[in-house]
Amino acid sequence: MARLDQLDIKILSALQKNGRITNSALAELINLSPSPCLQRTKRLEAEGFITGYGAEIDLSRIGDTLLVFTEVTLKDHRVEKFEQFEKVISTFPEVIECHLISGGYDYLLKFLCRSVADYQTTIERILESSAGIAKYFSYVVIKSPITPRRRDVGDFFSGK
Repeated sequence: MARLDQLDIKILSALQKNGRITNSALAELINLSPSPCLQRTKRLEAEGFITGYGAEIDLSRIGDTLLVFTEVTLKDHRVEKFEQFEKVISTFPEVIECHLISGGYDYLLKFLCRSVADYQTTIERILESSAGIAKYFSYVVIKSPITPRRRDVGDFFSGK
C-alpha cells in the first residue's frame, strides 16, 4: 500500500468534500503553493487514490425510484463461478452495488429501479442469464433515514 503524507490526506479530504474546488483554492486551503498542489493531485489520480469526480443527483426529484437490496446465493462455489457471476451482474445497469460477503449468502446487491415491476423484470433477466443464482431474497427499501455518505478520509486516518 502506498504511503500518504499529511498533505496528501488533506488534499483527499478537501476533494472529497468539494470535488469542484479550484486548484488555487485547494492549494490555499492546505497551505501549499498551486504548482506542487496540482502535482500531488495528479499523482493521487494516477496512483488510483482519486477514482473520479461527479455530481450527487437526487433522483427522487427527477421521478419515482425504488431501491431494493437482494441477497444472492450461487449454485456453485468454485472460483470461476464467482467470476462469472460478477461479469454477468456488471452488465445490468440497475445493479448499482455488488458486494461479496461472508455469512448465510454470497452476495448483497443494491438495485435502483423505476418500480417494483421494473425490478421484477430485471431480476427475471438475471435469473435467465448465466449468472448461476441458486436463490435470492429481496428487500424493498421503504425509507432511508441516513442517505449515502462518505467517511471523511481525514477523519479516517486521524482515528476519529
